Amino acid sequence: MKEGLDFLDLRILEAIGERSPRNLASVARKLGIEESKLYSRLRRLKSFIFLNINVYHTFIGLRKVVVIARASQGQEMQLFECMKANDYWLYVFRCYGEYEGCSAVYAIPPKHENEFISFVEALRLNGIAQSVELFWSTCFHTVNPTTNWYDVKSDKWMFLWDQWIKEIEFERTDLPYSLIDPVEFPQKADYTDIFILKELEIDATRTLSAIAERLGISLQLAKYHFDKHVVKRKLLESYQVISFPFDKERSDFFVFILMFPTQQNLAKFSNFLFDKIFVRTIGKIHGENGLIIQIHLPRKEFRCFIDTLSTLVREGFLSSYRYLIQDLQCTSRQTIPYQLFAEGTWQYDHEKFMEKLDFFPPEKKEKALE
Repeated sequence: MKEGLDFLDLRILEAIGERSPRNLASVARKLGIEESKLYSRLRRLKSFIFLNINVYHTFIGLRKVVVIARASQGQEMQLFECMKANDYWLYVFRCYGEYEGCSAVYAIPPKHENEFISFVEALRLNGIAQSVELFWSTCFHTVNPTTNWYDVKSDKWMFLWDQWIKEIEFERTDLPYSLIDPVEFPQKADYTDIFILKELEIDATRTLSAIAERLGISLQLAKYHFDKHVVKRKLLESYQVISFPFDKERSDFFVFILMFPTQQNLAKFSNFLFDKIFVRTIGKIHGENGLIIQIHLPRKEFRCFIDTLSTLVREGFLSSYRYLIQDLQCTSRQTIPYQLFAEGTWQYDHEKFMEKLDFFPPEKKEKALE
């Protein structure tokens, strides 16, 4: 276990993920501890964890897409910066392994897919990237910290890979709504809702009174938008508890692309992951029996995980797997681009994004804009 975290800390993080960081009294009741003790623990954990929200982008009129770009040698950092030239990026990081380059998650307004593809393709046309791949996806399902697979007696994590192979066939075959292919991307939010979501992406414990003050509205109006829009309309998919249960010096973050022969197998695999400490997020590739998952594993367990996937391929449960390794030293994250939301819609300025690629030769820029 990571130094500084004990079993009660893990139970606290697990309960916060289940009950929400905005209802700590309920968390204390669930754990059977005094609120004062809970707050004391959280003050100590502050440097270990991040509490925010996972926005359900589908219901605020945005479509998720994951981009993996293999960098041209010597252009790795330029590629990293250029992938942020499109203001609809949410998460960008350097990666290595099979892909020496960068990966990014965007949420763009529908009907701008072709323009976005042109933006990404521009990276290849200019020679910054050797190749680019796009994976349109559902929203991402958050997997919060859990005490499953933790052995209290030995005070360590138990990675039961052999047990997983035996049990996965008996998992459920239903999926949460966040992993079901959307057929439309309705705009259920107004500017106030978008601003509230942005604030909670930064800190899920931020008070509505503080948000109301930033917006210049009354607390009553902020509370109405939070209760009647953000919560009731499911603009907030889940609360996120981001922690680092494994020593960063002896563990790595990975993004896996997994393909399955059937939707049923995909669902079983997904349901197995929903309570595993090594999983961070799960997204489904739109229109395909594929998953994109981010995981955090101790290095000594990584090979066991690969061996498990290999076994599932031999048994016909899994079709294929690919992965990249995330460079935590070169990672950027931002909230939804609330400043681009005006008059009830998202403003997508393709030419502006292309112009921000100031390295782009004029003749190739014209070709990419066609």
